[in-house]
Amino acid sequence: MQHYTILYNPLSDNGQGEAHAKVLTGLLEGNDLRFVDVTKNTDIKTIIDSLQADDKLVISGGDGTLNRFLNDTDGLEIKNEVFFFSAGTGNDFLSSVGVEKGNLVPINRFFGKLPTVTVNGKDYKFINGVGYGIDGYCCEVGDELREKSDKPINYTSIAIKGLLFHFKPVNATVTVDGKTEKFRNVWLAPTMFGRFYGGGMIPTPDQNREDGTVSTMVYHNCGKLKALTVFPNIFKGEHVKEEKIVKIFKGHSVTVEFDRPTALQIDGETIKNVTSYSVNI
Repeated sequence: MQHYTILYNPLSDNGQGEAHAKVLTGLLEGNDLRFVDVTKNTDIKTIIDSLQADDKLVISGGDGTLNRFLNDTDGLEIKNEVFFFSAGTGNDFLSSVGVEKGNLVPINRFFGKLPTVTVNGKDYKFINGVGYGIDGYCCEVGDELREKSDKPINYTSIAIKGLLFHFKPVNATVTVDGKTEKFRNVWLAPTMFGRFYGGGMIPTPDQNREDGTVSTMVYHNCGKLKALTVFPNIFKGEHVKEEKIVKIFKGHSVTVEFDRPTALQIDGETIKNVTSYSVNI
């Protein structure tokens, strides 16, 4: 009989995280399972130290839960096998590695290979992408709605309303591997390690997490109606055909600066009032 410690986030998938984690009871039938609520048990090191050599560790939640685990364990030597079981709504990590929801994904090989984003003097690891612009705005509004209601959050609706009415484009300065360009009327400026973020958006279709680089996409130089018309194409990666308003950079070191504070998201987790971020890999 194998022993599994399952770290789960009850808040993932609009509050269905615990129910999704308990699916593992059937998937791992016949094994000894220990469920740990990560919102109540934050000392990850103590949990890892309590594992026996042959014990397995499962992270059950969404991309944000996975991000939190990778940051909480950064620098720790984890000898146990670690798996990810997606119980979120976006599943961008699974899409990026080509695995369907409902499967245990071994993730030890991803440790130590992740890029670092620096925001307001603090470093974070990320596994999918850093969103800056209307994607950060959507996460900010989604967080506010979640505090007021238990209803599922419709990020597509938030994005459309933001494009039409609420989000104002910014001017940006983008520096990639020492080369700088300036852009006006910027709606999006994400930097990606995986191919997917935001619940299925593909801002940088050619990004490869195995080649040791990141890709930055700048969606710029257009009014709100053009921005709204092209925006759905990002879910297919076809927006890159619009070369006058979309530019993609590839490199190892990226800095994006906005001319006014804007919300930013890291694997879906929101940071408000950010004027710049830097990514290194």
